[in-house]
Amino acid sequence: MSLGDFTKQFAKQAIGDTVKSVLDTGPATPADLAGTIVGQVQAMQKALKEDDELVVLYPAGQEMIRVFEIFLPSRELAVLSGVDPNRNTTRAIAPVSALQLVCKIVKVAPNAKAARVKIIEPK
Repeated sequence: MSLGDFTKQFAKQAIGDTVKSVLDTGPATPADLAGTIVGQVQAMQKALKEDDELVVLYPAGQEMIRVFEIFLPSRELAVLSGVDPNRNTTRAIAPVSALQLVCKIVKVAPNAKAARVKIIEPK
């Protein structure tokens, strides 16, 4: 066996073991899921430049709610506060396991202050 063949075999085994360990962990618990969702929003927001803002949208039936605050009263429940397309204050209450958020980075208008999504976690 040549050194190249040995390296390929070693890489296949390493990748296979990693994939298997990820697949063997099972479904995420609600606590893991809530933390992952919040962590992703926070990471996207942290990477923003001053003239960027993270727009977080929650599809609620026929409407899209622009989320300005995510409150997690427990690890299984999320309360999303924001505005609907008519700028009405809106709140959606949903199980974390059913949350689907659409996140996008947009440029802020000149002379406007970038909005930030506020995360409130349980104590």
